[in-house]
Amino acid sequence: MDLEKIEKLVNIIEKSSMLEFSIQEGDTKIKMSRRGSAGTPGEPVVAVRTKTEEPAEETVDENYIISPIVGTFYSAPSPDAEPFVKVGDVVKAGQTVCILEAMKLMNEIESDYDCEIEAVLVSNEQKVEYGQPLFKVKKLSD
Repeated sequence: MDLEKIEKLVNIIEKSSMLEFSIQEGDTKIKMSRRGSAGTPGEPVVAVRTKTEEPAEETVDENYIISPIVGTFYSAPSPDAEPFVKVGDVVKAGQTVCILEAMKLMNEIESDYDCEIEAVLVSNEQKVEYGQPLFKVKKLSD
């Protein structure tokens, strides 16, 4: 897919009421989102991925635990408790790594795979966006 086609798609999305759009042409996949803060429409965001002959060693999703929702980040179950995880901790798939509060609901966020926490990218009680990286991790081999 050439740059001209991508520009045309972005213009169409900007003028429409669609919030998300994705298309795949051959080995190229494009996903666009207009979500801004608190789920309101914002500036378009375009992600383009192209498959290569050799699979990449690690992908973005394997290097980070990302926020599945907009909300407030809490590193511990209560203000006086120890954080769920800290740098250097080894986390098992399904283990809770933080809590995100959204609309007064506490959502436990779990790791999707075994990994080691390399960095905590947000501070306690910080507002986070959908898709924002929360933790930089090193995926452990199976």
